[in-house]
Amino acid sequence: MHLRPDRFLSLRLLQVSDEELSHRRIEQDKKGWKPAQPRTRKVTTALKAYALLATSADKGAVRNKAMLDG
Repeated sequence: MHLRPDRFLSLRLLQVSDEELSHRRIEQDKKGWKPAQPRTRKVTTALKAYALLATSADKGAVRNKAMLDG
């Protein structure tokens, strides 16, 4: 695989020091920052049924009819 230099993002650019994170947290607290409130979501009956019957992602997240017998 050939990586193009103009399309490559170095992970070193993404690292933020603990001191910088602390500084950002203090600045947000000064502004009165609060976590966003959870939004209400309409979940369809079909999605609820899928969630009850689906296997985990490592098993393909497919429906498992054997779960109906449980």
